[in-house]
Amino acid sequence: MSTPKIALVTGASRGLGRSMTQHLARAGIGVIGTYLSSKDAADSLVAELAPAGVPVVAMQLDVGDSAGFPQFAAGVRATLDDLGAAHLDYLVHNAGSGIHAPFTETTEHQIDAMVQVHLKAPFLLTQALLPVLADGGRILNVSSGLARFTGPGYAAYAAAKGAVEVLTRYQAQELAARRIRVNVLVPGAIATDFGGGLVRDDEHVNAALAGAIALGRVGNPDDIGAAVPAILSDALGWANGTRIELSGGQSL
Repeated sequence: MSTPKIALVTGASRGLGRSMTQHLARAGIGVIGTYLSSKDAADSLVAELAPAGVPVVAMQLDVGDSAGFPQFAAGVRATLDDLGAAHLDYLVHNAGSGIHAPFTETTEHQIDAMVQVHLKAPFLLTQALLPVLADGGRILNVSSGLARFTGPGYAAYAAAKGAVEVLTRYQAQELAARRIRVNVLVPGAIATDFGGGLVRDDEHVNAALAGAIALGRVGNPDDIGAAVPAILSDALGWANGTRIELSGGQSL
């Protein structure tokens, strides 16, 4: 039996990353999923996907600590060896955190945290993992609709996400010699626990956002997760350096 293709998904234990992992595994793609502190949630995901018949492995990673990336990359290499896989086929930079603070009150520490998690991590973690990423592989960065439209209080978060969209184009250009295609996925408002679950749990916020979306509702995790196997597939093999927004038509 041939080894399935393997994706690494950061932030796989919850929210969008969990949905991405579920849909990838059910599409026959093995997943190395990372978690920060929610080991129980990561272990439950591994158990849930056991019937999919592909390897699903949880590894701890703090994307806010770039000093740990070389050791993590060595662990990925060892995990691939255990799975009998020669390399990673896909790399999905999903892990993230947010802050909500007015521009005038945002601190340097908060800015640094957003840059570390949302820009330095996909920059430096990709560097660390390039030796185990296949020629012809795919990288999918994750941005936010807030890099296109504005929401008061998200200046630092959105600026870091805007930077990762620029990074995507440079990665696409410079990694093309290895036929590695790099694109950026841009979710709009999604009902998850991100940001304390504001979009999901506050009915007034949910309704206000839904009113700005052409399809009349906020998204759910599967609206994003279900698209990831398609984006990584050969069907989108000519997409490179492409911004793919999935927002239901938000703030058009």
